[in-house]
Amino acid sequence: MLPSRYAAPAATVTAEGWTLTRLSPPSRLHGANGITTGPDGRIWVAQVPASQVSAINPDTGAIEVISPMGGDIVAPDDLVFDDRGNLYLTEITLGRVAMRSPDGTVRVLRDDIPVANPITWHQGRLFAGECRIGARLLELDPAGGGEPRVILDGVPMANAFQVGPDGKLYVPVMGANEIWRVDLATGAHEVVAGGLGVPDSVKFDRQGRIVSTQVASGEVLRIDPQTGTREVLASLGPGLDNVTFVGDRLFVSSINGSVTEILEPGKVRPLVDRGLQWPLGLAADGNGAVFVCDGVFGYGLNREAHGPDALQLIGMAFWPGSPGYLRGVAADQAAGDWLVTTGLGAVARYRPAAAESEILASGYDQLIGIARSDSGAIAFAEYGAGRVHLLEAGEARCLAKGLGRPMGLAIAGSEVLVAEAGAGRVVRIDATGRVETVAEGLGQPEGLCLRQGQVWVVDTLGKRVLAIDPARGTVSEIASGLPVGAPPGVVPRFLGPIGDMAGPMMNFADIACHPDGTLLVGGDAEGSVLALTPAAG
Repeated sequence: MLPSRYAAPAATVTAEGWTLTRLSPPSRLHGANGITTGPDGRIWVAQVPASQVSAINPDTGAIEVISPMGGDIVAPDDLVFDDRGNLYLTEITLGRVAMRSPDGTVRVLRDDIPVANPITWHQGRLFAGECRIGARLLELDPAGGGEPRVILDGVPMANAFQVGPDGKLYVPVMGANEIWRVDLATGAHEVVAGGLGVPDSVKFDRQGRIVSTQVASGEVLRIDPQTGTREVLASLGPGLDNVTFVGDRLFVSSINGSVTEILEPGKVRPLVDRGLQWPLGLAADGNGAVFVCDGVFGYGLNREAHGPDALQLIGMAFWPGSPGYLRGVAADQAAGDWLVTTGLGAVARYRPAAAESEILASGYDQLIGIARSDSGAIAFAEYGAGRVHLLEAGEARCLAKGLGRPMGLAIAGSEVLVAEAGAGRVVRIDATGRVETVAEGLGQPEGLCLRQGQVWVVDTLGKRVLAIDPARGTVSEIASGLPVGAPPGVVPRFLGPIGDMAGPMMNFADIACHPDGTLLVGGDAEGSVLALTPAAG
């Protein structure tokens, strides 16, 4: 068994005639956002999706959870230590800055910093900023008193910054695709480097050179702050997030959960392998192509490959043509076209290979599941408002309301089948909007798919996959002990929106029916894609 971020409380059991395999390996982290080197010499990593902070041994890769899921820290995005060992963190979805003392006590210093993201410490002074259009760069009282001092406002999306050897703040400005040098006293600023790959961090090595990750291009750049000349240290793939030094050793993090040491230009050592942050929606088209939604990323799944290479990046929120943060997905009519729901409440047609998307409907509250009928009608679940909508001939209408946190969907003829996570049941909705219970008492049903009249459901509370015969109303268990949902006894923290980039985030353990009869399951607890395969014949 590969190392995993999830400790299973019980062994996985499958029903007779079924086998379970992992198509992608489990993740060791819930993504990797801000990283910093602690007083203990370990790499401390913030993980937004899990509201978790972990520490990694830079030599062995051993990981210790410092602040667990369900703890006092919520959606940490960046972090830094002061000279006394206090850890300061930005909590991006709540707009907060918090401090964790060496004894583990956590207290909130500020709760009024929208999309709080970058944070740094310099000679007894604490600086933080916002990752939004019109962002502010702020100096904060480390004790939490008084009002922040605004150094500069109107910044188009500031990210992980640091004070340079010259005493000025060096800021990656994502919205401008530039790195700025900012005078801490006056706010006067100038461009150090532009035309980059969307920079999202700036740190300095001991020679006073900038090292910056590029979230869109996946390059790690070394830049001379005086001349602007640059050198590519590594090309690690899109999604890079942050940088830290352990002595002279250089490490970079990626949103996908990987942490990599750069030994020299062009030579790297993986410390923690990449994986999935969630995953969220899954879909398979009629030709067997599989799309995996993972928030910022969209992957194609190659079932013939092994390890991390089973997931092939085909879409990303920072790439041209992306509809944004990807939640739910269904196959469209044309091969390579997908229907997706996004973190900003839109339904879109997405063509990753052509780098283009088309918004079909928008303005909804926390969209999750989506399904398409043979006739082209599109159903989608509005989790936040408890509604299911139907999109036909370019017009959307509410099909049913008052549902309990609807998530997974499937369409059978003129009826829409819905997994109601908040009500513990599966219902069918006819063309008039009449709701009828198909099965109840299911725990927390999330993902749902339909094949040959059989409904397959992921119950994250029971950590199982169920088969439902809608005609008879019978329910049978196909597998149990699955790595889905939250760990037992843990209530995940609510993750609010990230400015204009994504709405509230939540887990969604989906299931997809592959044409060959395999059931694809999103193992969101461990960050994997699983396959439940029936016996031949």
